[in-house]
Amino acid sequence: MKLSDSGQPPDEVDVIVTAWREQRPDLDVSPLEVLSRLSRVARHLDVARAQAFRNHQLDSWEFDVLAALRRVGFPFALSPGALANSTHVTSGTMTTRVDRLLDRGFVTRFPDQHDRRGMQVQLTDLGRAAVDGAFTDLLRSESAILAGISMSDQHQLANQLRQLLNQFEPE
Repeated sequence: MKLSDSGQPPDEVDVIVTAWREQRPDLDVSPLEVLSRLSRVARHLDVARAQAFRNHQLDSWEFDVLAALRRVGFPFALSPGALANSTHVTSGTMTTRVDRLLDRGFVTRFPDQHDRRGMQVQLTDLGRAAVDGAFTDLLRSESAILAGISMSDQHQLANQLRQLLNQFEPE
């Protein structure tokens, strides 16, 4: 097996890049080497995440909302607006999501003590068990995905991806 320039076995992206370089030598196709791989890794990650959530009878949006509540710590409560901001959805979408999570017994809703017009959404014990189980499975799956990469390389990759992501999501 012929190795790539990096000393790694070639992948499908190498084949695509080589073909484009032959067909369009006038273009710099080097962005494909990074971004096509990111796209393909993201698809594999989406499958692994969906499986971790499915194992706990959760949709990805349900995990997102429950995880946002779990991360804030005790008493695991946020306003619907804060939840919408945290999960990057509209307030209307969040209202629908909270209603569905209420129906499943994963959250409760109660008046905000500090804002008489506002509400708080709180994680129930059932919701906490679901999100904790799914998160444990998710981390197990993601650790397996990264198992072939040294911790040092993982840290370097995380820093490089942060730099790339900050171009789209600045502080």
